[in-house]
Amino acid sequence: MGQATGDDRGAAVEIHDLRAAMTHRSVVADRIWRAWWEPYGEPLSDVDAALDTVLSATKFPFTLVAIRGGAFAGTATSIMADIDARPGLGPCLAALWVEPEARGHGVAGMLISAVLELLSIQGCRQVYLSAKPHLRGFYEKNDWTLVESNIDGDKQDVFVRALT
Repeated sequence: MGQATGDDRGAAVEIHDLRAAMTHRSVVADRIWRAWWEPYGEPLSDVDAALDTVLSATKFPFTLVAIRGGAFAGTATSIMADIDARPGLGPCLAALWVEPEARGHGVAGMLISAVLELLSIQGCRQVYLSAKPHLRGFYEKNDWTLVESNIDGDKQDVFVRALT
């Protein structure tokens, strides 16, 4: 990690393991909480505890951060199980978030690629994710295969992607 690549407008994007970029820990926790936990009434302290578990691991699970032009641009996490309705599916790409001002610049793709690379290095053969139906086109365009739809109360889609 840590390599810099340009997004589609030339700004340098660096991807780091959060363990090596702890100055971004609070913003990562905040974005995860606001996007996926707060709507269900879960406290920020629960996200902090979950993030502590990830950060205490050596290689897996892990959280990555994207830094674009020196500012936090996004995050992605990989954990063993992230699909409540399908707990046997894993590992999972979870909590993919890109800041609104960084969207459309390839940051999500860079985070996804970094997660897939790390999982492949660790010997994983495939990775899963769940997403709301309005994101189906994004994931299908990025080589994810829809395996199930309309699961759980949020009517999530489940995708898989083979690793090489």
